[in-house]
Amino acid sequence: MSEPLPAAVTEDTLPVSEVAARLSIPASRVHQLVREGQLLSIKIGHDVVVPAAFLTEDDVVRGLSGTIMVLRDGGYDDPDILRWLFTDDESLSGSPVAAIKAGRHKEVKRRAQAMAF
Repeated sequence: MSEPLPAAVTEDTLPVSEVAARLSIPASRVHQLVREGQLLSIKIGHDVVVPAAFLTEDDVVRGLSGTIMVLRDGGYDDPDILRWLFTDDESLSGSPVAAIKAGRHKEVKRRAQAMAF
């Protein structure tokens, strides 16, 4: 069995229907964004949810999808990507997802590229 996700991943989540409303798109498009690597989702019980940290008021956080794609291309699966994004990194003064939200997505993407190769 794989290691559990950090609590920060599951503490603040949004159901797909709310993500769809925020992004002004159908729920089916949210699922497509997950398949395409623009977003990541997790299943909690019977519900599919998206970490709230991945969204602004009306969009996906800039730089998130590029980081996800780099890590997927490097062979990381979605649970490993979620773990990495939400695990504090001393050199980033917080988690990679917090750094992405703070506009430091290029720095995080460079780190992801280094990890993936």
